[in-house]
Amino acid sequence: MLKFGMPTLIETDTIEQCAALCADSGLSFIEMNMNLPQYQVQTMDVARLSRVAKEYGIGYTIHLDENMNVADFNPDVAAAYRNSVLQTIELAKKLEIPVLNMHMIYGVYFTLPHEKVFLFEQYREFYRDNMLRYRDACEKAIGDSGIRVCIENWHGYRPWQLGVLDEMLQSKAFGLTYDVGHNHCIGGADEPHIFKRIEKLHHMHLHDVKDGAKDHQALGTGELDKAKYLELAKERACSVVVETKTVAGLRQSVRWLRDHNF
Repeated sequence: MLKFGMPTLIETDTIEQCAALCADSGLSFIEMNMNLPQYQVQTMDVARLSRVAKEYGIGYTIHLDENMNVADFNPDVAAAYRNSVLQTIELAKKLEIPVLNMHMIYGVYFTLPHEKVFLFEQYREFYRDNMLRYRDACEKAIGDSGIRVCIENWHGYRPWQLGVLDEMLQSKAFGLTYDVGHNHCIGGADEPHIFKRIEKLHHMHLHDVKDGAKDHQALGTGELDKAKYLELAKERACSVVVETKTVAGLRQSVRWLRDHNF
């Protein structure tokens, strides 16, 4: 049976509000988003989060900061991001959180007269070395806890990222998140890369898309083939975040899932 969860929302300012909505909606977990100020690892209260989880019968996953640049050319900046993730792994161990979701960002680019040059592409070995340093640090910290850092597709994998992605996925501590809405918005370009590495798929972000580009819509309001991806999630035993951004959108999405027997 699929486990569905919800993201932390701007409308639900506290973890208690999120948990009440999660339980009332019949969902299993909350994906705490570390882009929000109240979900910073230094201030997240393990006792409070544990109490809330028990009170409402829910669990957690974590969405790491989308600005996280563990391959930054400044070693102090890269180390700060890396250490933040290592602290988050320790938090996840205490709360038995199975998934940390991350973006594999493109980094800075220079705009030349006829092209954009991504500096990570220009300095590939530097990029690779820092990404593998991050992978190894996470693997050591995770140990045998079963936690996975799942790499989410974003706006399309760049060719220079794919080799590093495969090296990251050589570690049992890393897996994939398939954001099916992001994939739809770029014409399905990410799907072949996900399917080529399908054995590493453990997590999914599900939301509808309108007009080929407006994502994070309520399920049932757009053109995405939801049933196709939900069947894939079943096959891979993925945890699934219903990644709409409003309370109304979440409730509408949950109704769609129930009406379609998911």
